[in-house]
Amino acid sequence: MQNHFSFTSTFVVKDNFRTYNLEQCFRYLEQQGKEAYGKSFRIYDEDKPVICKLLIYAIQDVENALKLGLDLGKGIILSGPVGCGKTSIIHLIKPFVPPRYDYKIKSAREVSFEFAKHGYEALNFYTQKATNQNRLTGYCFDDLGAEQQIKHFGNDCNVMAEILISRYEQFVENKSVTHITTNLTASELENLYGNRLRSRMRSMFNLISFDRNSKDKR
Repeated sequence: MQNHFSFTSTFVVKDNFRTYNLEQCFRYLEQQGKEAYGKSFRIYDEDKPVICKLLIYAIQDVENALKLGLDLGKGIILSGPVGCGKTSIIHLIKPFVPPRYDYKIKSAREVSFEFAKHGYEALNFYTQKATNQNRLTGYCFDDLGAEQQIKHFGNDCNVMAEILISRYEQFVENKSVTHITTNLTASELENLYGNRLRSRMRSMFNLISFDRNSKDKR
């Protein structure tokens, strides 16, 4: 646990008067994890600080988010080594998210394959609002950096960079929120996607990281 912040056993969302017991949250996540990913799934003690941050963000706990430096108006980059549990946790945390902040989870590789098949029209699904929407649909792009540089009829496109830049514009305009999971560090993301996107990502995201030495839990 971080020295400057003490996680209490309960924390409260003041706008709807729900109280959450932290240990009960962990038990719930572990139970749901076993059902979804098998009986060997467990919540490791060393990962609890990361999961605490995600819970505080998900339930929009303003007081504790402020103590942790989390901006509830931004999205999340969940970073960590291969096999540390990023994808499973981002799935399991969804029930804690209020409906207006809900998000769909989409593999970055799948998005790149959609571009290869359908071209630039495939990107519209992630970068344009429907006529009845005030903001973009919430998305978590899973495993950013694992997608391939794919061409559509000879047209080369850094698909995820284009999507994230477009979603940044919508974030500025109407607070559309995006989340990401990635194996890459901040410097590796910059090398892959360029400084232009990196500067926008600082504005769009809170960075929450698993220990880079975290063991493979698969």
